[in-house]
Amino acid sequence: MRVQQAIKTNRSIREFADQPVSREDMTAIVNAGRLAGSAKNKQPWHFVVVTRRETLAALSECGPWCGHLAGAAFAAVLVVEDLLMPRTLTTPFDLGRASQNMILAAWELGVASCMATIYEPDVARQACHIPGEMDVPWAISFGYPHPDADPRSRPPRTGGRVPLEEVVHWEEW
Repeated sequence: MRVQQAIKTNRSIREFADQPVSREDMTAIVNAGRLAGSAKNKQPWHFVVVTRRETLAALSECGPWCGHLAGAAFAAVLVVEDLLMPRTLTTPFDLGRASQNMILAAWELGVASCMATIYEPDVARQACHIPGEMDVPWAISFGYPHPDADPRSRPPRTGGRVPLEEVVHWEEW
C-alpha cells in the first residue's frame, strides 16, 4: 500500500475481529513508532505491548472512550517521563508522530487501530506494572477490523474532512 493510499483510506476502527495479530506484525508496528522522528532526537517514548485479555479489559476502564481496547488483538500503551514539563513541551507532538507511524504501518498490514486517551493513568500503571513516576497519556488499540466495521468493504467515503482549500493558505493568510 502506498503512503497516500494509507492516509486516504485509514479510519479509526473500534470493532475488531476475533483474530490474533502475529508477533512479527506487532513488532513491525511498534518498531515503526520507535523509528519516528522526535525533537532533538530525544525519543521520549516507551511502548508497552499488551495482548492479555484481562489487561486489555483493565485498560478499557481507563476512560470514557477506551472501551475499544477490550476487543483489540493488542494495544500499544504510550509511556513517557515528564509529559508536561516545560523542557519537554514537544513530547506530545513526538508521541503523535510515533502514533501515526504505528497506525499507518498497521493499516498497510491490514490491521486497524484507534487512539484512546488514558484518563485514569493509575489504572493503566497498575494493569501494566508501569513505574509511578511515568506518564501514561494514550494507548492505541490494534486488530483486524470486524467485517461490519471494515472500511475496505464499503464504498470510499468522500466526506469527513474539511476541503483542502479551506485549510491551506499559500504564502499568507
